[in-house]
Amino acid sequence: MSDELEQGDRLAPRWDGKGLITGVVTDAASGELLMVAHLNEEALRLSLATGEAHFWSRSRGSLWKKGETSGNVLRIVELRIDCDQDALWMRVEPAGPACHTGAQSCFYRRLKGDFSLIKDA
Repeated sequence: MSDELEQGDRLAPRWDGKGLITGVVTDAASGELLMVAHLNEEALRLSLATGEAHFWSRSRGSLWKKGETSGNVLRIVELRIDCDQDALWMRVEPAGPACHTGAQSCFYRRLKGDFSLIKDA
């Protein structure tokens, strides 16, 4: 790792082989983990320019703005990049549920030792 990458003051994302970095999204007020998604260069650029979270959908192969159809946009309060610049942390103010299922968080199920899932109340 270069010292400039880890200690420097310039953004230099380390995109994976598909041109993506992982984005971890938390509620800025509560700290709750809301979702994990991926960003390409355009999604990151739009997120920075608009102050609203944009992502790259691996399943659809297209750019998307969170809340574009539902109205549940994620207003960015703070963006942080990890030490080796291959993951992004988005602290946001959600306008509604973060999950497309209507759940507040995409992490609404717990995994048990027998591999069964339990939904949160």
